[in-house]
Amino acid sequence: MQPGDSVQAGDLLVILEAMKMEHELRAPLAGRVSELFFANGELVAEADLLLNVELLTQVRRGLEPDLAYMSAPQDKPAAVRPDLQRVLDRQAYTFDANRPEAMTKRHALGQRSARENIADLCDADSFIEYGAFAVAAQSRRRSEEDLIQNTPADGMVTGIGSINQTLFGPEHSRAVVMAYDATVLAGTQGLRNHQKTDRMLGLALQQKLPVLLFAEGGGGRPGDVDMPIVAGLHVGTFASFARLNGQVPVVGIVAGRCFAGNAALLGCCDVIIATDNSNIGMGGPAMVEGGGLGVFKPEQIGPSEVQHGNGVIDLLVADETQAVAAARHYLSFFQGRVSDWQAPDVQALRDVVPENRLRVYDTRAAITGMADEGSVLFLRSGFGLGLHTALARMEGRPVGILANNPLHLGGAIDANAADKAARFMQLCNAHGLPLISLVDTPGFMVGPDMEAQAQVRHVSRMFIACAHLRVPYFSVVLRKGYGLGAMAMTAGGFHSPLMTVAWPSGEFGAMGLEGAVRLGYRKELQALPEGPQREALFEQLLAKQYDNGSAIHMAATLEIDAVIDPAQTRTWLVRGLQMQGELPQASGLAIDAW
Repeated sequence: MQPGDSVQAGDLLVILEAMKMEHELRAPLAGRVSELFFANGELVAEADLLLNVELLTQVRRGLEPDLAYMSAPQDKPAAVRPDLQRVLDRQAYTFDANRPEAMTKRHALGQRSARENIADLCDADSFIEYGAFAVAAQSRRRSEEDLIQNTPADGMVTGIGSINQTLFGPEHSRAVVMAYDATVLAGTQGLRNHQKTDRMLGLALQQKLPVLLFAEGGGGRPGDVDMPIVAGLHVGTFASFARLNGQVPVVGIVAGRCFAGNAALLGCCDVIIATDNSNIGMGGPAMVEGGGLGVFKPEQIGPSEVQHGNGVIDLLVADETQAVAAARHYLSFFQGRVSDWQAPDVQALRDVVPENRLRVYDTRAAITGMADEGSVLFLRSGFGLGLHTALARMEGRPVGILANNPLHLGGAIDANAADKAARFMQLCNAHGLPLISLVDTPGFMVGPDMEAQAQVRHVSRMFIACAHLRVPYFSVVLRKGYGLGAMAMTAGGFHSPLMTVAWPSGEFGAMGLEGAVRLGYRKELQALPEGPQREALFEQLLAKQYDNGSAIHMAATLEIDAVIDPAQTRTWLVRGLQMQGELPQASGLAIDAW
């Protein structure tokens, strides 16, 4: 700028440098430079006059321009700035739309991409991604261009989004979401995606955010050579992930193949949701073969029907769409109450238990008949068939429900059912859900075959889990309430729950009534010859035992709190839930992996 130069409003007049930063001074109005007082590069002091500008138009007093406003250019740039454009160009490599070949292969398998699953899981436009520009730590063996194009996000998409915000608001809907990307190095665990995972796990623990993990992938990646490592066993991810146990809800989702390190993380989750085409194993085909254990295809290792039947998979669904829907449903129980609910037809509960005391029935009808319509989510339905476990709502409030299943072993509790019950109690206890127990059991399963399965240790897990409960517990005896099994179903004893009530069909005893008669009256029965006479005495003694152990007699002797109309069960439970005060702190609570 020289004397005599004309300037327009907003034109740059002088650039001042202070503390190695440049500050622009621009013309407030149109005018002409009349005089310069300093040459380029000279040192100036605060309040020095730098130049004179003669205004070409008169300005009325009080209408002087806003010099702060005029210190920046007013015209918008015609194009994106180069520095922003570099970011946008770099970011583009992470988008599915710019990876057509990988997406075509993925969709040909009938599966979605990691980003498609996250977009479906999180509320619209709520996901903010952490670490998108990471690439595999393989710069010593691959070019930068190759890594950017072919290892976007280092095969792991991580960030924070909201889930079910319309139901629970922005504060209670936030969650950490992490997804291994099977289209990038087979979803393996690399140096940088471990670093990304550790960052997110730290935030989850600090902010008490639920964690949802899409776990498909092949485990550890040996090809990352940028760091001098030998075995790479000093990784902190697994310990950090396990540290979330009992602190926040942790959900694992898997479609396709999930082996080795990916499976180890999956196994630490509170719940595992898997698709029909999933395979889960602690070692994939290469590891199995390398260990001299044979040659197998991936589909032969831990298929979903096996892992659902043995209890690894909690929720088995058809595809990723259903998996994501199940994850949203599951997480909702730990996000709070809902105001929009519909009561079931409670009158139908009167007909759930048959009048014939020997006739089997489905206790799932009792569960759905008490809970809000459409709220019930059964967990681990392929395992421990003698007992049902479900999350549900009552008048919008989330609860956990466990119920004996007379359709399997007459409702007797075997090792698997006991394990299932104990872990479910731990889950609800850790995350503050009240427990409702629907009892119809002849007791713990017994016999040589059972004892060979460590039955004593397994069933005792129920008593230990009950002893650590901090949540309210309610018991409803639908029919059989016999022996130690019934006590385990009632938090350790009939007076342990906040209330223990029975339906009119309830019957009680220290053991099964038939067995009690045969054992207690053995001499009297053996005194009669086999045939109608002995059978008549047996039936007579059995009827006496049944009458003595009836629900009404139990209530009269105060061994239970009440006998109620089945149609009133929901009302009793809702009133009981309203008694709950603030829960004790969840100190040191843990959920067994099994």
